[in-house]
Amino acid sequence: MSPREGEAPTPAEILLSLAALVVIIGGTKLAAPVLVPFILSVFIATILLPPLHWLTAHRLPLPLAMVALSLGIVAIWLPVGGIVGASFDDFYAALPDYQQRIQSMTRQVGEWLSARGIGVGAAIQDLVRPSAALAFVRQLGAGLGAALANVFLILLTVIFILLEVSEFPAKVRAALGDRASVVETFQRFSASLQEYLRIKTLVSVMTGLAIAGWLWVVGLDFPMLWGVLAFLLNYVPNIGSIIAAVPAVLLAMVSMDLTGVLLVMLGYVAANTLFGNVIEPRLMGRGLGLSTLVVFLSLIFWGWVLGPVGMLLSGPLTMMIKLALELDPRTRWFAILLGSGESPGVPGDSASGTAEDEAAG
Repeated sequence: MSPREGEAPTPAEILLSLAALVVIIGGTKLAAPVLVPFILSVFIATILLPPLHWLTAHRLPLPLAMVALSLGIVAIWLPVGGIVGASFDDFYAALPDYQQRIQSMTRQVGEWLSARGIGVGAAIQDLVRPSAALAFVRQLGAGLGAALANVFLILLTVIFILLEVSEFPAKVRAALGDRASVVETFQRFSASLQEYLRIKTLVSVMTGLAIAGWLWVVGLDFPMLWGVLAFLLNYVPNIGSIIAAVPAVLLAMVSMDLTGVLLVMLGYVAANTLFGNVIEPRLMGRGLGLSTLVVFLSLIFWGWVLGPVGMLLSGPLTMMIKLALELDPRTRWFAILLGSGESPGVPGDSASGTAEDEAAG
């Protein structure tokens, strides 16, 4: 029995809700092989909604717009997938050699410290395992490859979702009847999520292209691979760019001279400062950041529930929960706790927020 409006839930109701949450999380973890491709399809469809609306707004019939969009996806997917797949294969073949070099470098650092009376050399060799960073790239690539193995199924699911979008608002109104506030809340949530994913994807693409181009100019091995990794991990706010930089920097340390290592580090710092700290906040607006602690915990949680792909989707999934919580006054306090300390806002709201601040001043 649910509590009446204005009354606090009883301890029994809280325990029942927590038990239901545990069951949902356990079921999600067990169903991860089925859910991950579907979740990927939902996010891809959400990202493709703005171009679909643009095509239909220019008087292109929906079936023709879907055909054009599908052909565009395939035209991008095939060459990029082939290049990235080849880069991953070459990286897998060279991985044992790189790991051996990194382990040798770590052992030399430990011996150098021990020779100077700093008794942490053995501890460094036991606790610090830089080669695990390159193994993480392999695990991440294997998980993403498994999720994208059935490209045809994902593409069909995306198409069916996009075809359903035009009729979905009418279905919601028919299902909810006169509850206009619920329909309006759902529409606001959908618009906020679409705008967030659109901006995040745009910034991630720019970050990945900048990293890949710079590393190609510098001469680091597998620049396309590191660009894709920067693109994917840019969906993880705050710490994703740091995680993406670690394997590339380690590879530079064992395959390049000091100047090359510094150039690789400079490229990552410049790209992440420009896109992550300048461009993205201006496009996103206020109040859409996530607390660094929340980002780290969500990375662990979604990675445990959904596997490697869950780590990549941890940012969008947590942001989706945050946007949903912001729309209800009863749960807005929890959305503020998840955030980075600013008041909740709407994607793309920075301009209007600035104008309001100036008017208030």
